[in-house]
Amino acid sequence: MSVLKITGRWLAIDIMRGFAVILMVGYHFSFDLNYFGVVHQNFNYSVFWLSLRALIVSWFLILVGISLEFAAGSGNRHYWKRIARLVAAALAVTIGSYLMFPQSFIFFGILHFIAVASLIARFFLRFYWINLLLGSVIVVFGIAYSNLWFDQRWVQWIGLMTYKPITEDYVPLFPWLGIVFVGMFLGKAFLRMRAQGKLSVQRQNKEVLSPSAGLLLVPAWIGQHSLAIYLLHQPLLLGALYLLLKH
Repeated sequence: MSVLKITGRWLAIDIMRGFAVILMVGYHFSFDLNYFGVVHQNFNYSVFWLSLRALIVSWFLILVGISLEFAAGSGNRHYWKRIARLVAAALAVTIGSYLMFPQSFIFFGILHFIAVASLIARFFLRFYWINLLLGSVIVVFGIAYSNLWFDQRWVQWIGLMTYKPITEDYVPLFPWLGIVFVGMFLGKAFLRMRAQGKLSVQRQNKEVLSPSAGLLLVPAWIGQHSLAIYLLHQPLLLGALYLLLKH
């Protein structure tokens, strides 16, 4: 299958994002089953669940970095419209989680992170190898270093804490900003290789898929609607499980 740009979007990115969304929904469904006592898993300490979460978050943030590079020429209007959607969605997540989990509401989850990271990354889009180096340093530093000063409530969004705060989702700048920078490096590398003719990649506004690749349109559609799915899937899952298990 060719990597195409369809109606202003890169199909391959949507497909990869779609598979990440599928993994995320599966993870949250397992979490919800645990919440209702159907299964008994420790999501805070289990190596398997912690590793799966790290994989899913890393997958999303690599794609955030790549997408920022791909959209670099789309103009300020497109960029700020995307930021506005992210901020509105992040605010909705905070309010919704506070109503449901007032003691552990989401104050800086993945949507909050992506909005802030997108603002920071905008100043680094012109760099190439520097982003790979900077991203690697941020990841290592964010994992290896911690300080009591960052335990203060008003700076917990930065990371570098000595403990994980009580919240339903926590994606601080350190170490996760480093993953976005690595994604930016990969996105620029792809675009440079394509421009140099090292990659044979079609870029057009119509769909060209072989019949055997048709199933990939499902994750592609999911990837195109990832924000809406992210906002809706947990209320739907929790509501459905509540109705099934409590009545």
